[in-house]
Amino acid sequence: MHRKTSPILEILVDIHRDAIVEMTGPTGTVRMIPFGGTVKGPLFHGIVEPCGVDTQVTNLSEVRHMSARYMLTGKDCEGRPCHIYVENNAWFTDGARPQPFKTIPTFMTDSAALAPILHRGGIVGEGHREEEGLWIRYFETEEDKD
Repeated sequence: MHRKTSPILEILVDIHRDAIVEMTGPTGTVRMIPFGGTVKGPLFHGIVEPCGVDTQVTNLSEVRHMSARYMLTGKDCEGRPCHIYVENNAWFTDGARPQPFKTIPTFMTDSAALAPILHRGGIVGEGHREEEGLWIRYFETEEDKD
C-alpha cells in the first residue's frame, strides 16, 4: 500500500478560455484547452509557460482520456534557473470526473537537483477545483510500513 506525502509541486492553472477548440466526429470528441499558470512548492517555483495544452479525447463509450503537456520555467530548490517538462494523464468513464481527480505524471528536467526526484517515478497527481481555480498537486508516494 502506498501513501502520499505533502505536495512537492502545486500548480494553479490559468485556462485560456477564449482559445479552447473542440471537434466532434463519428468516433468521439476532442477538446484542446490551452493554459498557463503559476507553480510553487519545496522543489521549484515559477510559471507554466503559456503554451501548455490539455487534450481531452472522449470516445463513443464515454471514456475520456486527458493528456496535459506543459513546460515549467523557474528556479529549483537550490535557486538555479531550470525547466520541467510535464506530461500528465488521466482517464474517466461515463463523463464522470471525481473530486479530486487522480493523474499519472511523467517529468523531464534540466535541473541536476530535481532529476533524481522527478525522473525516478513514484509521483502521483491530483486535480482540485477550489475558489482560486484549478490546482494540480503532485505528491511523492511512500510505502506503508504496516
